[in-house]
Amino acid sequence: MKSIKRDLSPEQREELLSALKARFEKNMGRHPGLVWAKVQARLEPRVGGTDKLWSLAEMERTGGEPDVVGVKSGEFVFMDCAPESPDGRRSVCYDREGWLSRKEARPKTTVIDMATEMGIALLTEEEYLALQKLGEFDTKTSSWIATPPDIRERGGALYAERRYGRIFVGHNGAQSYYAVRGFRGSLRV
Repeated sequence: MKSIKRDLSPEQREELLSALKARFEKNMGRHPGLVWAKVQARLEPRVGGTDKLWSLAEMERTGGEPDVVGVKSGEFVFMDCAPESPDGRRSVCYDREGWLSRKEARPKTTVIDMATEMGIALLTEEEYLALQKLGEFDTKTSSWIATPPDIRERGGALYAERRYGRIFVGHNGAQSYYAVRGFRGSLRV
């Protein structure tokens, strides 16, 4: 895996914080009772701490439109809230094993590799269903979701989407990829 510079310039930080704040204030139904000032304070770099702002910047750069969707174990939970699966994360196999099993027409990367590089977690089925309670997502696209080991051992991987007013969870071979399938991630701050 290549080495990635995980720093943002002061201008990039300010631009990202401004975008996150605007999205937070525009979508208060996703996080009732939460206050932006507390979220922003948690995002400020801490001496000796991990600055997760870079991961949020990657979520933003790849089209995820991250927003706070709640608090879990005292941490703010951000998830990709773009209406459709983030366009900068589409056309990817599920994982390296699936990618290696393709003999031709391999995509550039995989969901698992990309999420790891970004420092985010792939949404679980439960998280995906919870996100869908906050709005209508993936009505024209689909998103890979974290796949349980027993399914992965059999060569499969899970994805989810919203169609006909319902949420569907389906499966494909982990080596498959589609122009309209990406993935959504989460980050705890």
